[in-house]
Formats: sequence, C-alpha cells, structure tokens
Amino acid sequence: MQANETFTLANGLPIPRLALGTWLMTPSVAESAVENALQIGYRHIDTAQAYENEQAVGLAVRNSNIPRENLFLTSKIAAEIKSYSQALSSIDESLQRSGLEYFDLMLIHCPQPWAEYPDSPNRYCKENQQVWKALENAFHAGKVKAIGVSNFLETDIENLLSVCEIPPMVNQIRVNVTHTPKALIHYCQQKQILVEAYSPIAHGDALHFPLLVQMAEKYGVSVAQLCINYVCQLGLIALPKTTHPDFMRKNLQLDFTIEEEDMQILENFHSS
Repeated sequence: MQANETFTLANGLPIPRLALGTWLMTPSVAESAVENALQIGYRHIDTAQAYENEQAVGLAVRNSNIPRENLFLTSKIAAEIKSYSQALSSIDESLQRSGLEYFDLMLIHCPQPWAEYPDSPNRYCKENQQVWKALENAFHAGKVKAIGVSNFLETDIENLLSVCEIPPMVNQIRVNVTHTPKALIHYCQQKQILVEAYSPIAHGDALHFPLLVQMAEKYGVSVAQLCINYVCQLGLIALPKTTHPDFMRKNLQLDFTIEEEDMQILENFHSS
C-alpha cells in the first residue's frame, strides 16, 4: 500500500487509507511526530479535542508547506459535550486552536462521556442527536468536509439515522487482532459507513504474541506491519500511532498480502 492510496467516503471525498494517530502525544511530541510523518509521506493525521494537541498538529501542518488540499485532518468533539450549542462552539474552538480553515473530518468522540463509557445504560440518544445536528450545520458551513462518529454501536448509529439529514460517513472504533467486532464492522459497511481502526497494534500488546511473531516472519515483515495490513485487508482505515520515524516508514510499507487462511486465523484470534 502506498501513502497516497485512498478510500472514498459516501459524499465522494477521498480519504487516505493510513493515518497517523496522535493519542497521548503531548503538544511538543505531537508537533514533531506530525512534522516527521508529513515528510515521510503521510497525508492523513488524526487528533481530537481530548488529546489537547490540536494546536501542535495544526502548527506542524501549516509549517509543512504541503498544500492544505493535499492533506486530510481529523478531529473529534469531546465525549463530554452533549448539547448543540456546546458542540458548535467546540468546532470553532478546534479550528481556532489548530489555525486551520476547516477539518476534513470531525467525529463525535464517544456516545457517552468517558466517565460512563462503556458500562452506563444511558446512551445519550437525544443529546447525541443534538451534537449531530451541530456537525451537520458545520458541514453546511464548510467548517468540516465530512462528519462521523467514534466508538458508536449499532444502536447509537440507528439513533442518529432516525433523525439525521446527513448519515454518518465514518465510525472510528477499536479493531485489531485481539478485538475484531465483525458484526459492527459488517453493519457499518452495509450502511456505507467507512470504519476506521484505532489501536491496530493493540497498544503494542500484539507485538508479543508468539503466533503473530511467527506469522510476521513468514511474510518477512514486522508484527506491526502484519497487524496494520490485517485491518487494511478487512477494508478499514488504519490509524497506527508512533513517534519514531523508522516505524512510521515501516508502517507505510504494506506491499504484501496476507493469505486468506491466515486472515481467518487473525480474525478469530480473539474476536468480540
């Protein structure tokens, strides 16, 4: 896979198939990581209000001298924001912090505030509908080019579909060899909702599984490359996170195909 390979969202917007995730990166680390990633060839960067590094990401983007239209920037409305007015204001604040005129993609970070995720029975149905309306208005205003959700289950998406003008275009969820939610992935694909896979290397845990080490050796790649290509071959966007330029380069080098038999093994490694 090449850095410039894309999927197409439901509204026709191209989106690069591999992104650099910036979760848990401090501003200074995020700025350096994004600068390196853009130099290496990444064109899709993922941040969020909750990461508190939107300003650093935006600075790295502006300093890259890469035309803005050649980049794809994602951010997310904080999970605790559950009203129309707060959501709309937060989008403007994200744009101001980042110094960007628009985001290519803006998501609702979670259907529930993090303090209640995932065990609370309250799915915040009415509140998420309000936040979604703010996203639709931001889309119409040109502040965002595409809109979607993150960590949403089927019931959460159905809640939005029951009232929305614009259906969600993306659902960013945790997918890796230890957690492949097949039913949710299939549901999203049936609804023309592109799935983005965060934590494709399972926060690094996957690097230590003997089966994966052995399989990676078979293909002459690293375990990280195997895990990233796994979610890519599922038809998903991969969002690996690293601050190391060498790993960034390797994560882009996915010019191998996992055999169907091995894909079946990986899909059932620990599905949920």
